[in-house]
Amino acid sequence: MSAHTQSAAGVGYGPTVRLTIPAKPEYITLVRLALSGLSRLRPLSEETLGDLKLAVTEACSNSVRHGYGDGEGTVEILYELQPDRFVVEVADDGPGFDVQGDRGDETDLEEGGLGIAIIKAVSDEFEAGDRSDGHGSRLRFVKFLDN
Repeated sequence: MSAHTQSAAGVGYGPTVRLTIPAKPEYITLVRLALSGLSRLRPLSEETLGDLKLAVTEACSNSVRHGYGDGEGTVEILYELQPDRFVVEVADDGPGFDVQGDRGDETDLEEGGLGIAIIKAVSDEFEAGDRSDGHGSRLRFVKFLDN
């Protein structure tokens, strides 16, 4: 597991934290703890923090469950605390997925495919697709913050 913190100096943004965890369920708690720690830099409402925790848990669970099967791998989580929003990106090097197929149809519901729908429901912006290097998958979601 590794963590890296940087600040986007001169741009008006707050800190950016990158956390890399093994793709194992027991590490998802650390992802939630890191989010809670960052929320101390700019206090968030209980509802906003709860929504972010739920969304990041679902995103990481998808990567752990579907990204590598029984194999070894990592999940990378990027947190950006900006003045008006909290941005979270979750990426893995797994085979990727079909976002269009995870919209809550009957097949997905039978297989527990509510993760994407939950993330979309609690976030203000949502993007999903391949990583920029063309390998794996990437989910990015944004929660707008009250000023």
